[in-house]
Amino acid sequence: MFKKILVANRGEIALRVQRACREMGVTAVMVYSEADRDAKYVKLAEEAVCIGPAPSALSYLNMPAIISAAEVTDAEAIHPGYGFLSENAAFAERVEKSGFQFIGPTPESIRIMGDKVSAKVAMIKAGVPCVPGSEGELGDDPAVIKRIAKAIGYPVIIKAAGGGGGRGMRVVHTEAALINAVQMTKAEAGAAFNNPAVYMEKFLQNPRHIEIQILADKHKNAVYLGERDCSMQRRHQKVIEEAPAPGIPRKLIERIGERCVAACKKIGYRGAGTFEFLYENGEFYFIEMNTRVQVEHPVTELITGVDIVKTQIMVAAGEKLPFTQRDIVLRGHAIECRVNAEDPYKFTPSPGRITTWHAPGGPGIRVDSHVYSNYFVPPNYDSMIGKIIAHGDTREQAIARMRTALLETVIEGIKTNVPLHREVMVDARFQEGGTNIHYLEEWLAAHNR
Repeated sequence: MFKKILVANRGEIALRVQRACREMGVTAVMVYSEADRDAKYVKLAEEAVCIGPAPSALSYLNMPAIISAAEVTDAEAIHPGYGFLSENAAFAERVEKSGFQFIGPTPESIRIMGDKVSAKVAMIKAGVPCVPGSEGELGDDPAVIKRIAKAIGYPVIIKAAGGGGGRGMRVVHTEAALINAVQMTKAEAGAAFNNPAVYMEKFLQNPRHIEIQILADKHKNAVYLGERDCSMQRRHQKVIEEAPAPGIPRKLIERIGERCVAACKKIGYRGAGTFEFLYENGEFYFIEMNTRVQVEHPVTELITGVDIVKTQIMVAAGEKLPFTQRDIVLRGHAIECRVNAEDPYKFTPSPGRITTWHAPGGPGIRVDSHVYSNYFVPPNYDSMIGKIIAHGDTREQAIARMRTALLETVIEGIKTNVPLHREVMVDARFQEGGTNIHYLEEWLAAHNR
């Protein structure tokens, strides 16, 4: 096992990894930008290194600074968290060439799965069902592009091969709009991701967003930890997640989970990963794989009892998974609400000083957050300041506990989306379960939000 790990991230995930390291008796070296000097995990750190000014490009995306911090602190491994450099194959390669262990997949796996075109090809070969679409990257011939779209059937969606975060996507309903949409998406992809490649898929009308969490080691062992329903989204950004997914037969989940495990073994995957699917009319369609720990990993931890972050560290150190598929038993239901520093209905960022912070508690409640009273939320990064997770014996109990927790939550000095979460938790359709990816946006429009 490692003696010292550098945590190359910020916010709640930095604190989450720091806590996992402490439980394992491992020293966590925390890096921080000048804007995060007063973060909780920095104050709690045994060792901390400033890696640059506030802009991400000069700090959390600054590879030489992070590698140097690992060198001067004599760290053995680097945990990238999520976001920033966590799915950057060049960074993983640089980490390992510098003599450190990257706590995540191999650079090759990240490279294959990070490009949505190559990922789809790999999944088709592994027998994972995919959305009908183009065979690889779209070329420049308008006639060929139109022919592909006609074969798939409208509506179609044009996606950036290197995209993410809801960007680099356009839905096309008619042939007349097709070529312009392809050209615009290519331009956007080139500017945003430095990769103009795009591909085409059938646009599913009312799907749910279901993901399968996997863990794999270096010894060709892999398991899936059930599924999560992440359909409550706004502009392709997840807002509320839960596990297990309401209303989907367990046999279907087992079948797709086994295929994901087989795919991991086929590509030699190691560490934590998430297969993301669209689910419609009883069918799963692969859309992408995230080669890192997910924001929403706590709901899976609560229903399985598996500590995903600690397991990431163990398998990176060369240990075998401490459990088999037979050991994975789902218990109860869990729901997570992402707490963002933003106007709850206009969704504009709301950085600033938190004058009062009171986290909820009680049976089945977990809060993952790095903020505290008098903490200043910087304007330089993602607006998420924490997550509230509720676990219960049933989905109904989990929702009831979440409602109570949200009512207990006090955050003053800035605006947050807690009022939105309070409204959603009492919405009759959400309480029924099984809403699709468009439901939250439709709900907001219907309530004039």
